[in-house]
Amino acid sequence: MAFPAYATVPQKIWYYGLRVFCGLVFFYLIGPILAIIPLSFSSGSYFTYTEDMLRLSPSGFSLDHYRDALTNPEWTDSIWNSVRIAFPATAFAVTLGTLASIGLARKRLPGRRLLMATLVSPMIVPLIISALGMFFFYSSLGNFLQDTLGVSKDTSEYIKIVLAHAVLGVPFVVITVTSTLVGFNTSLTQASASMGAGPVRTFFKVQLPLILPGVISGALFAFITSFDEVVVVIIIGSQQVQTLPWQMFVGLREQISLTILAMATMLVGVASILLVLLELMRRRSERIRGLSRT
Repeated sequence: MAFPAYATVPQKIWYYGLRVFCGLVFFYLIGPILAIIPLSFSSGSYFTYTEDMLRLSPSGFSLDHYRDALTNPEWTDSIWNSVRIAFPATAFAVTLGTLASIGLARKRLPGRRLLMATLVSPMIVPLIISALGMFFFYSSLGNFLQDTLGVSKDTSEYIKIVLAHAVLGVPFVVITVTSTLVGFNTSLTQASASMGAGPVRTFFKVQLPLILPGVISGALFAFITSFDEVVVVIIIGSQQVQTLPWQMFVGLREQISLTILAMATMLVGVASILLVLLELMRRRSERIRGLSRT
């Protein structure tokens, strides 16, 4: 950065000092995550850096743990369970969150702030409290599905976890879509209605294309929340619906294996890709709304 001629020495010190401080905070937060990545390539069986690894010897590194993560039925089944739960939970969260955001965008809506606080409460309330509340609520739902509708126990457990994860994902969708609707030009929907388009057609043809970056961002957040969630699955779920975070938790508690670090490294990579997509969506949303020149 080129400082203006009138910049004082304290201003320059503050500028560089603030950036150094932010860099240290970033390293403090990201350091523990980066520490597990080299260990996931270790040829050993313990959570320690071997002498061969410290010497950067090829014999100290191996891909066996990644091979185990992608071929062991315990891990592959848990990945499949997480995926088949995360996708429908994300779909429910996006649908409910988007519709709620459109309603909250109306400034004359009675109790708007109270409704907003209620919708984002799953993000604020401690997860263990939400999980206990969901356990008592969805246990009755499970009994209804099994006793009245004749649904199998495994299907009932699956439905309960999907609905619970959808509840956890709705706040992220509401926040991202609502922020996108802040700069939305309502005259476009009025023009659409004046030309004979109904509310549904107006939504899909006018509103949705403009708020799509916010919807996609909320969907990515909801998917990550569902895929990484473990507390609700442990309390509500069963052994038949064992997700990837549950498998990692059980592995740390019962049998220490570097396969956990290999799986964690792959999850970090997937999360990094999703964060890049979120940033691209954010920039595209700003360009659409005219908030950015580039």
